[in-house]
Amino acid sequence: MNINELTLKQKISQMFITGFEGSSFERDKYFKEVLNTGLGGVIFFSRNIESEKQFKELINSLQRTAKFPLFFSIDQEGGKVERTEKIHKGKKYLSAKYAYEMGISFLINQTKEIALELKSYGINMNYAPVLDVNTNENNPIIGERAYSSSCENVIAASKAVIKEYEKYGIITVGKHFPGHGGAGADSHKTLPIIDLNEQDLENIHIKPFAEAIKSGIPAIMAAHVVYSALEKDQIPASVSKKIINDILIEKLKFDGIIITDDMEMNGIKGFTKLDACTRAINAGVNMFIFRDTTKEIIELINDLEKSVNNGIIDPDKINNSVEKILKIKYRYGIIH
Repeated sequence: MNINELTLKQKISQMFITGFEGSSFERDKYFKEVLNTGLGGVIFFSRNIESEKQFKELINSLQRTAKFPLFFSIDQEGGKVERTEKIHKGKKYLSAKYAYEMGISFLINQTKEIALELKSYGINMNYAPVLDVNTNENNPIIGERAYSSSCENVIAASKAVIKEYEKYGIITVGKHFPGHGGAGADSHKTLPIIDLNEQDLENIHIKPFAEAIKSGIPAIMAAHVVYSALEKDQIPASVSKKIINDILIEKLKFDGIIITDDMEMNGIKGFTKLDACTRAINAGVNMFIFRDTTKEIIELINDLEKSVNNGIIDPDKINNSVEKILKIKYRYGIIH
């Protein structure tokens, strides 16, 4: 699979990770359409997983149907965020905080167990580890999903976790850049504004991401959160050139895949889908998550193609993203 063999629409489709309702995709005409256009990845939620047998068959069926090999991705942090409840008849793993408090060897063993389980289903990408430092005790969305309220503890825990997932060929996605731990609101419901000063953001919240990059993390997820000290325009990090390009790419020297948090979340609802994606691409983002594949997504891919042809989006941005995506797919044996 070579970038020069892809049409512009196929390249743009590679930049999308989308989902669907239910335990089968056969009746979802819009999802099947993007699958045939060259979709980059699929995201699974609890709604897609009924049993171990069904889930494995679903992934095999997706592999057979897709135009190109896919990222099969999931949020399997453990505890609070665990998508395999129907298989295990409830939660099987501890949340990050409690797993880390049990000691680093416990955390490593739990990570190994998650990695082997995901691999057995055919999953190759996990939206973990959470690199947020939970400094706001009233944080409604991170809490026990973070390893700690101490930056150094988060670094120690996440380094061990990244290394363990890497052993088993699972692509890790560190989240939520540049740090969701200081938020007092949930970006699924609203647009949180973090008013911490630049020094605290850099020395506490961004530091675990900087260390994860040194550890070779292959992908990072950008948050739909406003960081007023970093972005005077009061726009979310996920569409901010200052945060994505200037800090994550230029300053921290990250050359892996940058993925947005789910674009269906209310934290990004201040923009149309086309405006949000255009801003994000121009900022340096490589992939978008959309939990549902609607007619709007088909139109969005077509509109982004028009935007490239009309000079609104630099085609080099698209090519750069696809090169990064293919590089990771080759590195993890998704494509040969």
